[in-house]
This record gives sequence, structure tokens and C-alpha cells, in this order.
Amino acid sequence: MFTNSLKIMEDKPYFIKDNKPFFWLADTAWLIFANLTKEEAYIFLKNRADKGYNVIQAVLIYATEGMKDINKMPTKRYDCHKESYWQHVEEIIDMAKDLGLYMALVPTWGSLVKKDILNMDNLEEYINFLADRFGKKENVIWLIGGDIKAGPYVDLYNKMGRLFKEKNPDKLIGFHPFGRCSSSLWFKDADWLDFNMFQSGHRRYDQCQMGAWDDTSNQLSLFGEDNWRYVEFDHASSNRPTLDGEPSYEQILQGLHDDTQPYWQSREVRRYAYWSVFAGAAGHTYGDCSIIMFYDGSIDGVVYGAKDYWQKAMHHEGSGQMKHLKDLMESVDFTNGESRDDYLIEGQREKHDRIAVFASDDFLFAYNYLGKSYKLDTSAYIGKDIYYFNPATGIYSYIDKVKTDIYQYEQIPDYNGNTDTVLVIQ
Repeated sequence: MFTNSLKIMEDKPYFIKDNKPFFWLADTAWLIFANLTKEEAYIFLKNRADKGYNVIQAVLIYATEGMKDINKMPTKRYDCHKESYWQHVEEIIDMAKDLGLYMALVPTWGSLVKKDILNMDNLEEYINFLADRFGKKENVIWLIGGDIKAGPYVDLYNKMGRLFKEKNPDKLIGFHPFGRCSSSLWFKDADWLDFNMFQSGHRRYDQCQMGAWDDTSNQLSLFGEDNWRYVEFDHASSNRPTLDGEPSYEQILQGLHDDTQPYWQSREVRRYAYWSVFAGAAGHTYGDCSIIMFYDGSIDGVVYGAKDYWQKAMHHEGSGQMKHLKDLMESVDFTNGESRDDYLIEGQREKHDRIAVFASDDFLFAYNYLGKSYKLDTSAYIGKDIYYFNPATGIYSYIDKVKTDIYQYEQIPDYNGNTDTVLVIQ
């Protein structure tokens, strides 16, 4: 039975549900309401629920008629002014609940605010409508924003957040920001904000500043691929949970705009997940290029290099590998863990060489993307079991018990390109 008991822990930056730690594992299905039928939505939601996801991030109004030059992804449904559309939305939300899924709902994409379609004059009417219609749904989370830098619109989003909190005080509220930004840049003191979210984005280290339209001038948050830095950045300003709400999507062009560039693969998707979670994030959001828009080739739009129709992309391997991280975290009391670079005998390494260590008195996890050798201080774990854990398969491979104060991890031979490994001590 689904219960509406998702809350924030009082003393730690994590979620809790039914008095148990809740590990946020989401997928970005932005256009599920606009582009899928009810029957198609069930297929997708069932697939994700079976893979261990517990949150689906979706936008209620991505575009209105005449916005094709603004919102570029292919959009089938613009009839948000009709009751039939909102009945469609309601049926999908209820379907998600039956499958055990929360829906993190974005009221509108940020472009509607930029173009003054949603503004201070009509905001209250729209938010009251949403809060009244969906506020009693047990599986609703409000995720305002929608890929936008809030700076010029802080007053509007503060009003939106306060209205939702007044109308639906039992609902959690977050803010989905623009790429290479975090909600904490604008709302670190907002009393309506329950958790932070950052968008580490889709660029490589060397694409951090491309001179493209979507560059951000905020130097505070230009971390390249180091999405773990956003966790540190957010935790430095508050004790709220934080998570990467939009990392590089599986099978999307690196940098988004240039079709001569390679695609992000599942191994890189895993890296973003383990790096941020082992830095103390309260969960993670996965995404796939074809799934965000439910690409089927039927209408025109910018598709960021999407190659597969969504029915095929639904089975991309990265989507099934996120559950291994969730299962690993739920095998321990992860709310007692913290980042522990100090356990690395030779110190932390930079960029892809990073060894992400997350530990408590009872366990230690060390994620190694490139699989290179390193040394760990294991003096606090003598007698505990030690394993290799494969993030691509979820398989544990027993090594031995910890017998010495220093453990030397030796690189494992790799024959398939998946070099990443987690060393697990429990």
C-alpha cells in the first residue's frame, strides 16, 4: 500500500519514508504527459518500477501552441487548456502510484516563465489549480523550475514555492535548475524548499565553457564532470538533502549540440551516479536521450542526437544498472555514511582518476572508475568481509576478510571496457 510519508530526516541530509531511509532513484520522463498515451505510459512506468525506480520526474506543461521555436523537443500534445488533458495527467499519476512510484511534477518548463506566459499575474491561479487538483495525490512531489536560471525570476519562484507549501504542506518541494547550476545558488535560505537539486549537465571537462547559448556565467558552479562537487557545494550552505537531478543522459551527444561529438555511454552514467552518491547525495536521477522526449520520429524537433525510438531506448543497459547502486546503498544504513577521502593512503586523485570513498563505522565503499590500483587505510575494518562489486552487473565477488591496516587494491584485468569497480567492506 502506497503511503504519503516521504519526509526529510531531521538531523541528516536524507529522505525518509515510513520511518526508513528512502534512496531517491528517479528517471527523467519529461514529456510523458505530452507524448504518451495512457497505455504507453503504463509500459514505461512498469518497466521503471520493475528496475527499482521510485520517482519519475515529469513536466506538466512543456510547451503551448506556437512555442516550437522556443521549446525544441518534439511535442505532440499542446491541449493543456482542456479538461481532457488534465484527466490524462491524473490517470498517469494514479497509475504511477499503483506501481509504487512518486511523480516529481514540474508545473511548467522554464521557457514559459522566460516568455512571460507564466507570470506574477496568473501564477496564483495556476498554482491553486494544481494544488487543489493534485494536492491530495499521495505520490506527488512538487519540482518547480524546469531547466532555468532562477536569478531574474527569483520573486516568481519564491511565490510559487510558498503557494505550494501553503496549499500542500505535506508535499516535498524542490527546484530543477539550469545546467551546471544548483537550486542553492538562489534558494539556500528559502523556507519552502525541502531539498536541493543540481543539474551537472551533459558536458565534458573540455566543454565547460563553449561559448554556446546555454553557457552559464556563474563561476561558482562550473565543475565540469565533477558532479560530486555540487554535493559539497550544497552541503556547505545547508543540511538539506541534495542530488543530481540531471546528469549526462545515456546515449545523448556530449555537449548536446554538435553531432560530430561522441555519445555518453552507460559506464559514464554510472560514474555520475556513484560519484555524487558517495559524496553524500540523497539519491540520483538517471536519464536517457530518447526517453526524456519519448522519441518516436513522428514529428519534428531537436532530438540531441537521439538514435533509438523510446520503446527500444527503454532497454538501454544503463537504466537497469542504477538499481545496483540503490541496492548497494540499501544494504547498509547509508544515512550514517560520509565521504572519506582521508582513507586513501596516497591522497585523492583528480578527474577520472578519482577514488570516491563513502564509509561509516560499519561499512566502506570505494568507487574506482578507471580501475587503477590504490591503497586504503582499513585499520578500522579488521575482520570484516571484503568484496569486489561490479556496478554494471550488481555481482559481488568475495575476496577475503580484512587482515591488515592497509589494503592494496590491484587493478583487475578488463576485457570489455567496463573498468569501474566498487570495493565493498562490510
